[in-house]
Amino acid sequence: MSAVCQVTGRKPGYGKQVSHSHKRTSRRWEPNLQTRRYWVPSEGRWVRLRVSVKGMKTIDKRGIESVVAELRANGVKL
Repeated sequence: MSAVCQVTGRKPGYGKQVSHSHKRTSRRWEPNLQTRRYWVPSEGRWVRLRVSVKGMKTIDKRGIESVVAELRANGVKL
């Protein structure tokens, strides 16, 4: 499964790791993804989402109903 938040679309960041001797190697910064279940009252069921912590804050602010509606409008199957 790819490391992408379903709500915010956050993806890994890429760059270089620089050692003490200044040798550079490739690395990536993973987003803080969590698998969470949310109760959707209008549907009467749980929805499982893979969201970043920033996405959780978005759900807390806007509500799960509006987030699920937006995901469905974008063609995401839940």
